Amino acid sequence: MNEELSQLIEALREELTQYGELLALMEEQQKLIVNRQPQELLDNLARVNAQMEKIASARETRETGKSVVTDVIGVPKDISFREMTDQLPEEYRPLLDALVEEINTLLEHIQKWLRQNHLLLQRSLDLMQRLVQEVFPQSKPKTYSSRGYVSPVNPPPSSLYEGLI
Repeated sequence: MNEELSQLIEALREELTQYGELLALMEEQQKLIVNRQPQELLDNLARVNAQMEKIASARETRETGKSVVTDVIGVPKDISFREMTDQLPEEYRPLLDALVEEINTLLEHIQKWLRQNHLLLQRSLDLMQRLVQEVFPQSKPKTYSSRGYVSPVNPPPSSLYEGLI
């Protein structure tokens, strides 16, 4: 069982590392948004997508490790990680608990950065739309319909055109 637990611990450490890398990319992304560096932002987004693939692989490895450990200790595969940890020898529990807690903390931080970055991007898009409206006022403004969809509004006819027809 020591070998299986060592592999699970290594899988958790790798997952933690991958989440740390994603968090660093999220922080970089926010700086790029604030500094209005679109090309660098596109490069960052490509790296974020690649990192998400690494995270998916790390999660799969962790789940495989958990499955192997549950087989060894004879508990159901769908048992929670916490319940599984409670079934393990005492000397492994603090390390496993610490790794899981750190992963969960990183996930919370990543979620916070994602929300902030999304909000910043949304504000940038709104600002660009207003700028386009000011530069090209003949374009139709957009509003929300009664069903919540964004739709163009047909402005009332201008009094400048009334005598021409």
